[in-house]
Amino acid sequence: MKIFAIPFFGAFLEAAGTVLEKKILRGKIDFKSYNVFGFLAIILLILPCIFILGHFFPTLFSLKIHSSALELKNILIMSLIILLSILANLFIFYAMKWEKITEIEPIRLFQPLFVIIFAFLLYSSERQTGTPIIIAAIIASLALIFSHVKRHHLKMSKYSIAAFLGSIFFAAELVISKEILNYYSPMSFYLIRCFFIFIITLLIFRPKFSSIPNKKWPYVFLVAFIWILYRILLYFSYETKGIIITTLLFILAPVFIYIFSYSYLKEKPNWRNILAAIIIIVCVVYAMIMAS
Repeated sequence: MKIFAIPFFGAFLEAAGTVLEKKILRGKIDFKSYNVFGFLAIILLILPCIFILGHFFPTLFSLKIHSSALELKNILIMSLIILLSILANLFIFYAMKWEKITEIEPIRLFQPLFVIIFAFLLYSSERQTGTPIIIAAIIASLALIFSHVKRHHLKMSKYSIAAFLGSIFFAAELVISKEILNYYSPMSFYLIRCFFIFIITLLIFRPKFSSIPNKKWPYVFLVAFIWILYRILLYFSYETKGIIITTLLFILAPVFIYIFSYSYLKEKPNWRNILAAIIIIVCVVYAMIMAS
């Protein structure tokens, strides 16, 4: 059961990162500037992560790159991943900047379902996960979606459309990433991804450091550290447990968001949220039993 602690922690990180990111984007901060400097913060933090965490967790935080990563096919796949990542982040940040998180979160919750569908269609190894676990993953995803989607959410604003597109691009990026993850350590893969996202968006947008208020910078670096840990654990889980099982376990993130919202923001979950949380937990426990 110890191996399942990784995606549990990852789900916790995803919830924390999402809430803090919304806090950063409040106020006079351009979402394009945050996109650029958020990735700069990630790059600056990766080096100490390598030296500190790499000593204790070399499998996760080494800078290993296999020679096969430099083959033309794999370079093209990495280029596609970077392009999808840029589009996904810009669409999501645009939506988060101008819309309440309670309005766009139901749309973003389609992402796990997209990941499961894409993985099932693209990889025979994922189809071998087992029908019961795949069904449990789909049930958990649908419970998550229908616990949030209400009639007025079906009226798609431009921000909802942006969040929807961002979710599709993120799902595609994550699933395609598995194709070349074996040629990198999780850290080296994430470093290369973030470095080129930073360089490309910097050249396109050319933001000024003053566009991020000084009081926001600690949050930018905190979120950067959270996303480093989150992605490293996500990639490692993809390699060790597969995309579908990992996605099912990471669906616990909204459950943590309910807890954070209640304890920190004093927002009480409704009965649909509670029912969805119970269904998700049951599906996760079932998958753990079937996979163990």
